[in-house]
Amino acid sequence: MRIIHILNEVQEIGNGIVNVAVDLACLQAKDGHEVAVISGGGGYENLLAKYGVKHYLLDQRRKPINLIKAAISYQRIVKEFQPNVVHGHMMTGVILAAFLRKKGKNRYGLVSTVHNEFQRSSIFMSLADRVIAVSKAVSEAMVQRGISKEKLRVVCNGTLGSPRNRPLQEYEALPLQHPAIATVAGMYYRKGIAELIAAFEQIASDFPAANLYIVGNGPNRHEFEEQASKTAVSSRIHFEGFQPEPQRYLLACDIFVLASHREPFGLVLSEAREASCAIIATEVDGIPEALDNGQAGILVPAKDSNALAAALVKLLSNPATLQEWKTKAHQNLEWLNIDRVHQETLAVYDELVSG
Repeated sequence: MRIIHILNEVQEIGNGIVNVAVDLACLQAKDGHEVAVISGGGGYENLLAKYGVKHYLLDQRRKPINLIKAAISYQRIVKEFQPNVVHGHMMTGVILAAFLRKKGKNRYGLVSTVHNEFQRSSIFMSLADRVIAVSKAVSEAMVQRGISKEKLRVVCNGTLGSPRNRPLQEYEALPLQHPAIATVAGMYYRKGIAELIAAFEQIASDFPAANLYIVGNGPNRHEFEEQASKTAVSSRIHFEGFQPEPQRYLLACDIFVLASHREPFGLVLSEAREASCAIIATEVDGIPEALDNGQAGILVPAKDSNALAAALVKLLSNPATLQEWKTKAHQNLEWLNIDRVHQETLAVYDELVSG
């Protein structure tokens, strides 16, 4: 099969959408398919080349003259590569692929993946023939937004065994101060960083050795740093920025927290589970699915720092309970493997092409 993935860029900045697309492209090429990626470029170009994935540079920034140039270049690429399937992971690529395939002789099946259903623009993903939702929760939300059930297919996220990463045992845990609480997330309000800082402030005096490590970057980082600086425990709240090897934090921390307000699935949860972290996460969107409906992690309401603080106290005050949740997180990991995502995605392609 000849497959094109189209997305805005392939930068190594912790973007889950990019990570999923790169994983799929690499594994599909490894499986013997002819695969190409169209993007604005980035650090993953070297990994794609290693797996034999062809990369086409295409600037998709949404400016009129730029989009005209992108449309012309896209048609040239399709004519050259002649794909059976084009898989769009972001809005601009899906729109280009949907409208330009009707021009000329080059026809292909169009697949989109909905990662962030809560964004208004996600409705444009329905321009595809098949729409992959990364969790059952995302699929249900898309149906409520008017997307046909006949188009939708659920392929739950998973990242274990990713070609982007080394085996977990090859990473060295960092010498964090214990008990260590960590999150790995983009610095956006919707990631619940403000609630996590507030919860840590509540419990910090009762657990004077506890430290909070916030790994990630983003547009709201300054506001979170300012919030932390106003607490009495600011010296124990560490902003670590983007880290290319977050596994070193996951292996070292005692408790991993994902306090998102919205979260289609949460790829980092599979990595935290593999690292045997005790996990606390919010009961929103696809997070319960990623945590086996609460069997692999403690679920708390979103936007509730008091509930988050109570869960932290539960784990920090009882070593046996902490160890129990570490053990639970590490069970039933097989379904979170990237190879399962790869095979289920190929099944969607096969269904579309054969149809």
